[in-house]
Amino acid sequence: MKKREFLKSSAALSSMMLLPTGTWALTGKKRLRTAHIGVGNMGKEDLMAIASHPLVDVTALCDVDATHLAEASFLHPEAKTFSDYRVLLKKMKRKIDAVIVSTPDHTHAPAAMLAMEMNKPVYCQKPLTHHVTEARAMRKMAAEKQLVTQMGIQVHSFYDYKLATLLIQSGIIGKVHTVRAWSPKNWGYDGEVPEGSDTVPETLDWNLWLGTSAERSYKNDFYHPGNWRKLVDYGCGTLGDMGVHIFDTPYNALQLDVPKTVINHCRNPNGFGYPEQNTVIYEFPGTKYTTDTLKWVWYDGAGADQQREDLNLPNGEELHDQGAMFIGEKGRLYLPHFMKLPQLIVDGAYQDIDIASFQLGAPVRDYASEGKKHYHQFVDACLGNATCSAPFSYAAKLTETILLGVIAGRFPGQTLHWDSTAAKFAETEANRFLDARYREF
Repeated sequence: MKKREFLKSSAALSSMMLLPTGTWALTGKKRLRTAHIGVGNMGKEDLMAIASHPLVDVTALCDVDATHLAEASFLHPEAKTFSDYRVLLKKMKRKIDAVIVSTPDHTHAPAAMLAMEMNKPVYCQKPLTHHVTEARAMRKMAAEKQLVTQMGIQVHSFYDYKLATLLIQSGIIGKVHTVRAWSPKNWGYDGEVPEGSDTVPETLDWNLWLGTSAERSYKNDFYHPGNWRKLVDYGCGTLGDMGVHIFDTPYNALQLDVPKTVINHCRNPNGFGYPEQNTVIYEFPGTKYTTDTLKWVWYDGAGADQQREDLNLPNGEELHDQGAMFIGEKGRLYLPHFMKLPQLIVDGAYQDIDIASFQLGAPVRDYASEGKKHYHQFVDACLGNATCSAPFSYAAKLTETILLGVIAGRFPGQTLHWDSTAAKFAETEANRFLDARYREF
């Protein structure tokens, strides 16, 4: 099944199930019953953060790995357990209020769309989707159904990032003409495609792990549990992992839309793993916080954190290993990633910032409390007591931007021109990577 066919049928179904304007399924509820799809690794962190809200009842747990599922069930023995998210959603439809999707990237859209079809609010890990068509479809369905949604970019709700947004929008460095962002992480694979197959662990349902992706033989240490981000069928590389976090604040602060052009300087594609090093250059249309156009440069892999043009720090200081630099008409704003305050640089020297004037209170350095804010905001929004700051209306555009850079890695050194209205590239050969075929499973 083509993804576009799946998404078209989902959109058609959603149009028949629209909630009346101004209403929402959980109005009047005092507690939130949650279902968690994917409970290992980051899924476990998501589960613990959501469950830490005093008004949450963890009601259903799902994972294709029996070991992860058993660990989660030990923490929440009252919750029903499942290995297939489709079975969970069908059987628990009337017993759950909201769904948390914490799977590998290729399962985000299939699971989240199915939950939204059932009018369930969704918290989905980043990047929102694996393909551009999915991001657009999820945004559309969430809007049509007026659902509470949130993408899992936890630092979006951290003190330092909120402060940086206010600083940029206050005009502290004037209009911004360039953003540079970097991470030396390597979620790429330049090696050979593995041959043969290994025995699938007894605890893993390999068919369900593959889900809608193409059939492939299991190989130890290549896919589950930790290396799928490196591979084109399942993840989105370093750009889709750390890039989403580090892009988020500049993207939000500058109120950007999707880019006009993108070019990725990397090795030639091998059809299996992402390049281990990428330099991605975007050009965005201007906003009220930027010059007429904005240049955005992303570096990842070994050497991404080296000092270079616009990134030299005062006093010969070393650049933080991950972060972003806003370059404006009146100076630069340096935002290390993470749990570090933004720093103003003018004429090669640090300048004091009057933080108190932005009424955020004292800087927060407690990850334990900061880390829960984004999750609790989602829960409170589901119960009608808050508004999500990273809903799919925002997250889908940010994800689309990220994914355009990922696609550009298929055409090293070639400038791709994106038509946002038509949702296609001028370079027709690139359009086939906006979508892919869903496997029946």
